[in-house]
Amino acid sequence: MDLWIGFDLNFDFDLNFDFLIMKYIVCDEPGTFSLLEREMPVRKAGEALLRMTRVGICGTDLHAFQGNQPFFSYPRILGHELAAEIVEIDANDKGLAVGDKVIIMPYLSCGACIACRAGKTNCCTAIEVLGVHTDGGMQEYYALPVEVLIGAGSLSDEEIAIVEPLAIGAHAVRRAAIRESESVLVVGCGPIGLGIIKQVQLAGGRVIVMDVNEERLEFVKEVMGVEHVLSALGQPEEQLVKLNQGELPTIVIDATGNKGALEKGVQYMAHGGKYVLVGLYKGDLTFNHPFIHSHEATIMSSRNATMEDMLRVKDILEAGSFPTEAYVTHQVSFEEMVDHFESWIKPETGVIKAMVSF
Repeated sequence: MDLWIGFDLNFDFDLNFDFLIMKYIVCDEPGTFSLLEREMPVRKAGEALLRMTRVGICGTDLHAFQGNQPFFSYPRILGHELAAEIVEIDANDKGLAVGDKVIIMPYLSCGACIACRAGKTNCCTAIEVLGVHTDGGMQEYYALPVEVLIGAGSLSDEEIAIVEPLAIGAHAVRRAAIRESESVLVVGCGPIGLGIIKQVQLAGGRVIVMDVNEERLEFVKEVMGVEHVLSALGQPEEQLVKLNQGELPTIVIDATGNKGALEKGVQYMAHGGKYVLVGLYKGDLTFNHPFIHSHEATIMSSRNATMEDMLRVKDILEAGSFPTEAYVTHQVSFEEMVDHFESWIKPETGVIKAMVSF
């Protein structure tokens, strides 16, 4: 049985049907957005019709706009950090109903491939990431499978929209298998890096943070409570050893996506350590084999997140353990997004997490 909200079916047929038209923003090609209109989506069986409330802007969106995002084609509606409200839904085993606020898992997996069978839906062989492989949430209404929706409970719209980027960090930290009091260097304190930092802290790791941006380093000290930070400029290895009781950290996590940083990060890792690559670079990376062999280095990538990671982050936000208000630094309306987007690429604007509201 279909459940409806917001539409009066006892209408006069002479009324204007403007409510069936919605606005959406498409990235036509690198450097170009268009604000357009089209008919609202019609949901299929097993789907819910959603009204978007927030869309977070992440590095994937910025790179797509700049034309250096892998796994991407144009034109594309961006947006995978999403908060929404259910407008229409069938009865379902999740207990979701019209009017519920929902978190959206933006990774559509096949459920049948070798990765999915192993529970690694985040790297499904046929994965479709909303806003990357298929159109995303930068539209007023959206129809999505009920299976990718999570009831948001008491979370605010802003908290709902940051579940996904924080889940990236949750997945990376789970991959790293951090032991209590283990030394962990996080390289890069952008939006993803900040999520990683918090989850390293919650996992009991001793976190050190490295970046080239002094303002970001000050942020992680003052807001995130990180004691040890250092600049990546120059030769930071000596200072890193001093901060870590005379040794290099046993885990290094890169959240930069910068080729130079990704290639150099392995040098900050202790013998027998792990190097976790969360940042994504569009191209080849080179590591010196004798160096990584002598260290018996474990080099692993961390891609996307799973439902387990999303639920973990929901619990963290419900507990008030993440500084959402300080994290979301810029917020504009849907209609204003096109005019502001390019400025969010510039670190001097002080942006950490920009968000679009509907």
